[in-house]
Amino acid sequence: MPRHRVGPSAKTRKTDAQIKQEIIRESIASYRGSCPCPYNTDRAGRRCGVRSTYSRPGGRSPLCFEQDVTPKMVGDYRKKTGQ
Repeated sequence: MPRHRVGPSAKTRKTDAQIKQEIIRESIASYRGSCPCPYNTDRAGRRCGVRSTYSRPGGRSPLCFEQDVTPKMVGDYRKKTGQ
C-alpha cells in the first residue's frame, strides 16, 4: 500500500481553545510573582484566590481564563505562528 506524504499544509490546525490555553500559559510564565491567577498556589502551597494579581484592581493583570483571551489575540497568535 503506498504511503502518502503529509506536507505542512496538511498539519492539524490548533483549535481556538488550544490557542487560548497557550496564550494563557505564556502570560502566566511571563509573570514574576507567585500568585498570578486565583487557581495558582503560593510558595506555602495555599491557593492564591483573592490574593492573586488577577483578583487585585489596577496594575498588570495576567491572562488566567479563556474568556480573558480576545478573538484578536487568537488571530494574532495564528498569524505569528502560522496556525
